[in-house]
Amino acid sequence: MAEKSQGLPSQPADPARVVEIARRWIGTPYCHQASIPGVGTDCLGLIRGIWRELLGREPVFVPPYSPDWSEASGDERQRRAAECYLLPAASNAQPEPGDMILFRMRDGRVAKHLGVAAERSGSPSFIHAYSGHSVVESALTDAWRKRIVARFVFPQGVR
Repeated sequence: MAEKSQGLPSQPADPARVVEIARRWIGTPYCHQASIPGVGTDCLGLIRGIWRELLGREPVFVPPYSPDWSEASGDERQRRAAECYLLPAASNAQPEPGDMILFRMRDGRVAKHLGVAAERSGSPSFIHAYSGHSVVESALTDAWRKRIVARFVFPQGVR
């Protein structure tokens, strides 16, 4: 397991602010490895963009990655990075608005899809980017919930 990065704030960011930032990315076209609002992003790029808005510069350089991520090696890179740079979410079973959600899309594969929990018209939702689509806010249905493997929160920024 990755060690917690030193020097990062230990208090969680305001969940409403996290959701507000994520919603500003809605409509951004999907583009593998990109992270520019209104221009292009993938699911990791969305999380990176929220980080920059909250905390400034990203804590590490993100090297090029393939669309299959670490499928062949089984390396849970996304989870290790989240454990290192984000804070654990509250222990309640349901995602709360502002939580960063990590999904395992197929049994036996690495967890590699990311989104931000939100709420729309009183119903759970999440904001995410995925291939063939733009950044969207989708209902957090049972089909999505069963794929959740971890939840984290962004640390509070100084901006």
